[in-house]
Amino acid sequence: MKLSRTAAYALHATLRLAEEKSSTPIPCSRLANDGEMPERFLLQILRNLVNHGVLRSTRGVEGGYSLARTPQQISLLEILEAIEGPIGSANDVADLLPRNYRKAVTSAMNQVSKNLRAELKAITIAKLMSKGR
Repeated sequence: MKLSRTAAYALHATLRLAEEKSSTPIPCSRLANDGEMPERFLLQILRNLVNHGVLRSTRGVEGGYSLARTPQQISLLEILEAIEGPIGSANDVADLLPRNYRKAVTSAMNQVSKNLRAELKAITIAKLMSKGR
């Protein structure tokens, strides 16, 4: 599985917010600067994470971003799907396969997708933080 630049930035920003000890929201400009990420691009990513319930956005002079839940409650699956969309199955390409193999290949790919989703859901921000130290 390849991690896109967009997903990597989303994960980077989420991990950075999880590391923050203060309850004060962190501005996008600071996250972008700390992570050497383009601010305008990061802003779009952060909005997606807010829309999917991963982050919380606070407006105003003291505004910025913070985690919507604890690091133990946010999974890698949530972050990836907020950015890339649902991790899917082979159903969308089944018509390209020989008719006699469609069902077998689709079933196998669906099982792989199910396993991948379960693995990604089990990996929380807290687990990633503990392994990164």
